[in-house]
Amino acid sequence: MSVTHAAPASPDLAPRGRAAFHLARAAGCAPSLHNTQPWLFVDEGRDHGFEVHADGGRRLPLTDPGGREMVISCGAALFNVRLAMRHLGFRPVVTPLPVPADQAFLAHVGWGAHAAVTGPVREMERALARRHTQRGLFGPTPVPWSLTAELGDQARAEGALLHTVDNPEKLRMLAEWVRAAESVHRADPGHAAEISGWSGHARRPWWERVSRDACRLPADGSLLAGRDYTGLVVDCDGRPRRWTPRTGTVVVLSTPHDTRSDWLRAGQALQRVLLYAAAHGVMAAFHTQPLEVPDLRAEVQARLTGDRAPQMILRLGHPTRVSASPRRSPAAVLYSGRSGAVVSPPGPPY
Repeated sequence: MSVTHAAPASPDLAPRGRAAFHLARAAGCAPSLHNTQPWLFVDEGRDHGFEVHADGGRRLPLTDPGGREMVISCGAALFNVRLAMRHLGFRPVVTPLPVPADQAFLAHVGWGAHAAVTGPVREMERALARRHTQRGLFGPTPVPWSLTAELGDQARAEGALLHTVDNPEKLRMLAEWVRAAESVHRADPGHAAEISGWSGHARRPWWERVSRDACRLPADGSLLAGRDYTGLVVDCDGRPRRWTPRTGTVVVLSTPHDTRSDWLRAGQALQRVLLYAAAHGVMAAFHTQPLEVPDLRAEVQARLTGDRAPQMILRLGHPTRVSASPRRSPAAVLYSGRSGAVVSPPGPPY
């Protein structure tokens, strides 16, 4: 699904009202760092478009001091806006970072020319509700290499690369980096509070945190150590683990540079990959811990991605069970560009 820089649609074709809620609802299905959902949207009304903003109050300063993962999360939401607009029969016209002085204003999406909805767009749009983050081991069925190659194509379509880590020595190194970073996080009470969302900066009500139901599988069950959202796992035990088919396929998403624009690109590439995978019954587990520790991120780049900036580390596989994370309502994140007031949905919900 490409972005088309076309002339805006005429006012009589531009959707309005319900369309803004449709876009906000789709955008809110995106994955985000520890389910912070750090985004706000502005409906400019008529044919003026839709804006994606970062909500700095939801950034996690210990985990994400530079806001890189916050912008990646918003980039994933931006891809969903593009997809939802395309599914409504319009080509999205995207202007990234339209006001350089306003770092929270990440993208403006205009209503472009009308275009028939294609099969791939329908397939990916259906995957919005199916995509969920996996925690713990996958089922034993491996991801076909043909699908892994197709996921690489999806990443390249957004200007990113998806590196498959299948060399045993590189897998071992990556597992050590993930485990080392996770041990650092667990040893810091402030960091643990940020991840759980129960205290500290960006404290979140219980219905917005990662649900306990999603954390039933052991955090350290796979080759790559998982996040400890419960606070019940004191430390990584340090024991080496071997790769098994239930670990899944390990990949690293990278971008040419490491600017704010690259982060936004990484989020869109990430979501495109995740939705294409979900449409084929494959889900992802996130293991970005070493990318949150500067020295370890430098190691990942030097050993795995070369001159490209590593942005995400994932495991891909067939889930044994799925659990949805709670979502903020569209009304909580959607504002009117004219008055700055929260937009009220027109008519009954749909």
